[in-house]
Amino acid sequence: MSKAFAVIGDPIDHSLSPNIHSAAFREIGLDSSYIAYRIPKGELEEGIEGLKKIKIHGFNITIPHKIEMMKYLDKMDESCSLIGAVNTVTNKDGILKGYNTDMDGFLEPFKKKKLNITNTKVLLIGSGGAARAIVAAFAKEKAKSITIANRTLDNANTLSVFAKKIGLNSNAIKIEEVKNTVKNYDIIVNATSVGLRNEPSVISLEGINEKTIVYDIVYMPMNTDFIKKAKEKNAIVIYGYEMLLGQAVRAFEIWHGMEAPYNAMKKALLGGF
Repeated sequence: MSKAFAVIGDPIDHSLSPNIHSAAFREIGLDSSYIAYRIPKGELEEGIEGLKKIKIHGFNITIPHKIEMMKYLDKMDESCSLIGAVNTVTNKDGILKGYNTDMDGFLEPFKKKKLNITNTKVLLIGSGGAARAIVAAFAKEKAKSITIANRTLDNANTLSVFAKKIGLNSNAIKIEEVKNTVKNYDIIVNATSVGLRNEPSVISLEGINEKTIVYDIVYMPMNTDFIKKAKEKNAIVIYGYEMLLGQAVRAFEIWHGMEAPYNAMKKALLGGF
């Protein structure tokens, strides 16, 4: 029995998910298909009805529907309710269950590279979409503290309150205040979209060393200015594509109940660059 999967969002034509999942199906010989399905803002309810009609087995959700989608779920797992957004759904006989794989996806590269998070000091740049999941990830792995730097202090403060609520020592600052303090952190994460259009990094990485972990969640281009600056300092680098891959692997496991073919998925993803 053939199973259908999709990713929904708008814009969607640039999505690498169909490539990644189709490669996984081919590798294991699964009779499944995965398509990108554009659902504009404001049309989510009809879109989901359409997916139910074709008996979609599962789907991923991207911008702009990750929060609104929660209204249409029958069940959700704890990562979903904690983060307040959903990016992966299973459909069992019309019952939709939501998951959020951002947290596990974000942590996957640390686990693969055996990098420690416990007791580290973290600097997080940005407080948008993925930032809550990242804060939750650092709380789960018992980081020592997180400093959230953002253009608008209000958003950083909101995220900082959330961090404290889930047991992570936290403070909020404006991006300009980072200046030359980067050397005080063990892990520096860019969770803004800066770099997508090859813009210069929003902070200087002067003072970091080969023990600093620098993680950019922007995956296109692979070598953002932020990543390039980290490489100049011989820092430990985690690319955005590694998080994307971690999320895809987790979604695959949720849908199919088996281990994902990591290498085949990685090859398909990097082939998309």
